[in-house]
Amino acid sequence: MTGSPELDDLIARATTFDGEPPFSDGALVAFANGERELVWEFDAEGNRVGAALDSPTASEFVVDPDARGHGHGARMLDMLTHPSRGGAGAKLFWAHGDHPAARALARHHRLEVVRTLLHLRLPVVPAGSRGETVRFTPGDADAWVELNARAFADHPEQGGITRTDLEVLMAEPWFDAEDFLLLKRNGVLVGYVWLKVHEADGEFYVVGVAPEAQGQGLGRELMQAGFARLAERGIHSAHLYVEGDNAPALRLYREFGFVEASVDIQYHYAR
Repeated sequence: MTGSPELDDLIARATTFDGEPPFSDGALVAFANGERELVWEFDAEGNRVGAALDSPTASEFVVDPDARGHGHGARMLDMLTHPSRGGAGAKLFWAHGDHPAARALARHHRLEVVRTLLHLRLPVVPAGSRGETVRFTPGDADAWVELNARAFADHPEQGGITRTDLEVLMAEPWFDAEDFLLLKRNGVLVGYVWLKVHEADGEFYVVGVAPEAQGQGLGRELMQAGFARLAERGIHSAHLYVEGDNAPALRLYREFGFVEASVDIQYHYAR
């Protein structure tokens, strides 16, 4: 929930129409922390027909499904790349789902593709126990933030999660500590699998392994623990997001049977 009923309604309707949410969790957390501004697009009658979560360096936006095809997306992109308040420069945009209309807008505004995020799916596979994993507790928060930063040191978003960001995510309605599994060795956190369950669908939200413990099969162990937890909850469908150039992770996920469901594209705008 964003705290804005109008935005929540738009997100819900766009998600139903497009089959995936219009904003990343990173953008929503940044909005909750005051790091992004909510910008509305209005039609000639003053109705809200689009919304953006915007900062000087990054933006995501969506047009109401009932108002598409009338130029609102182009106007929003013009505004986001050339704000009246000034300060326009290089900016990143996510296009969730890589829809044809988004590609056309990107070409018209000369945006360059810089990242590809693959959305993979598969049925939940039968699994045994959760192994040696334990549930997350608030006392694990600082250790998790530190490990996550090291595990994703080269990731432009995941590696930058702060304790405040974690607390925002833990306050979300979908958060369940029983779905946040930690793997420890001699009391030291070395890996984790964080699941996000919505209705009958389970997401491997993020899987992380300490750099010094990589190459020991812990990623596979954590995935198996995640499947076991989803099976416990009666979840029959699993999905995850992975960088298109992350060959080791893709190899692991393909071995489990994940297949591509959709693609998110990040574009770069340079004035």
